[in-house]
Amino acid sequence: MTFTTKTLWPGLMACALLLVTTGSVHAQTAGEVTYSRDVAPILQENCQGCHRDGQMAPMSLMTYEEARRWSSRIRDKVVNRVMPPWHMDQTVGIQDFQNDISLSDAEIDVIARWVDSGAPQGNPDDLPAPVVWPADNVWHMAEQYGRQPDLIVKSVPWTQAAEGQDQWWTPIVETGLTEDRWVTAMEVRPTLEGRRVTHHAVVYLQQEEEPGDFESVVDVPGQGSYLTEFAVGKIGDVFRENTGKLLKAGSRIAFDNHYHSVGEEVTAQTELGIWFLPRDEVPKYRVYSSALGVQQAMATLDIPPGKVTVHHAYVPIRAPVRIENYQPHMHMRGKAMSMEAILPNGQVQMLSHVANFDFAWHVNYVYTDDSAPVLPAGTMIHITAWHDNTAEARGNPDATQWVGWGQRSYDEMYHAHVNLTYLTDEDYEQIVADRRAQRAGND
Repeated sequence: MTFTTKTLWPGLMACALLLVTTGSVHAQTAGEVTYSRDVAPILQENCQGCHRDGQMAPMSLMTYEEARRWSSRIRDKVVNRVMPPWHMDQTVGIQDFQNDISLSDAEIDVIARWVDSGAPQGNPDDLPAPVVWPADNVWHMAEQYGRQPDLIVKSVPWTQAAEGQDQWWTPIVETGLTEDRWVTAMEVRPTLEGRRVTHHAVVYLQQEEEPGDFESVVDVPGQGSYLTEFAVGKIGDVFRENTGKLLKAGSRIAFDNHYHSVGEEVTAQTELGIWFLPRDEVPKYRVYSSALGVQQAMATLDIPPGKVTVHHAYVPIRAPVRIENYQPHMHMRGKAMSMEAILPNGQVQMLSHVANFDFAWHVNYVYTDDSAPVLPAGTMIHITAWHDNTAEARGNPDATQWVGWGQRSYDEMYHAHVNLTYLTDEDYEQIVADRRAQRAGND
């Protein structure tokens, strides 16, 4: 199956891989809703990747007793679509995503009815077989590719003090490549001990570009071009068939590790695992990563105290392009972000709008093969970011402060992490024609 850049989630990764469209909706018809038959499969497929011992969630939901204890909270979170974390506005823009972990209306109804009826257990024989969850100290993509990473680049270790302010450790490490290689997948993982203090780890690529390359060498001055990252909600990227990222001979990896203190001294390190295509395989398309809007945000972001602000960034597209994913990024005052396409004829298309941004989650929305936006040369990508610096804003550390661009979580920023695949004019016309024919056949 052809697929676009795919998000792999720490903890939730196994759930994302197991997610199917045949979730437990037996109770849609009539009769009692039970945990064993109706609710357990939903929790298993969508929740237990995080809600189990040793994972990021605050409670385990692996057993009936655990789920019953938290049943009222579960109901509240799923009915209000807070959990699973999927913050895409479902009323506008593209709605088809490869990694959609949101619950269906039928699944939400099952959970609500189960709680409202007293959270009965039902027959334990109806329980689904337990999931064998992957270990935390493995390369998750190794199973998919049948081998360990072809190249591992490690950041220089950092020792985070037991107390004190957050720190950003930004070492630059040589890849050691003596030839150009095409990348089919990347995974970022802090060491097990380091995960306790790692808020996120962004990875940038530094290499010399050549005439004809579409993207600037630098997204962030001093760092390079955005490559991939580890965060709560993402551990890397997988690229579709016949596409890849190009790592050139002599390239360097710039790590941007954000660390926080946890009450005891911890030494942390981040690893980047890379899977290459075979040497004799050159993909048709080169994928470029970009932090759309970051340059404008660095220059213009200005948030007065007590205000809700709107900022805009415009990024020109100089060749036909397919946008593979949409990952909005802001900090604690982030409220919402949209990505629109302003076409050369003046038509405006809403691509995706995250209406309830949550800084606790770095959700990467990966379009399906048929839904990934395909745009002509001359298109302008319009990023709109809303920040809420009022006292009513959840998580706002201090509504009395004037806030500008900065790396600290208490500062602000905005941009959209996207992967861009540039197309030939012929391929662009063919994809547009194929999609038009497909829509006509579905009418």
